[in-house]
Amino acid sequence: MKTTSYIVALATTFSLLTGCKDTAGKPTAENAEANVEKKDVVAQKPETASFKIEGMTCAMGCAKTIESKLSQLDGVKKATVDFDKKEATVDFDAAVLSPEKLTKTVEATGDGETYKVSGMQTKGKV
Repeated sequence: MKTTSYIVALATTFSLLTGCKDTAGKPTAENAEANVEKKDVVAQKPETASFKIEGMTCAMGCAKTIESKLSQLDGVKKATVDFDKKEATVDFDAAVLSPEKLTKTVEATGDGETYKVSGMQTKGKV
C-alpha cells in the first residue's frame, strides 16, 4: 500500500514539474500580435480613429483583449488601447474599414454589453 501511494505521489510531482512552464512575463502570440504594426498592406485611404471606451476594469483582461480584437480586423494597421486613459487609437484603411465597424467590434467584445464607445474622432493621414 505504501508503494502505491509513493508511486502516485511521485507521478503527480513529476507531472507538475514537467507540465507547468513559467510563462509569466513572456509575450504570447496574441499579445505580441496586438501591438505590432502590419506593414505588408499599403492603405489606400489611411485614417486614424481615436475614441473613449467605457466599461474596462483591467489592463490585461479588458484593454489587451479589445486591442487584440481591433488589431485582427482587416484594414487595421495598428491598434492601441490605453486602460488608464480609457482611450483607443486605431490606424486603419478607410477604404476597407469604417469607424462604425470599429465601434461594433469593441462593443461586441466580451458579453456584448460591457464596453461602450464614445467620442469617435477620425482624421485622414497625409
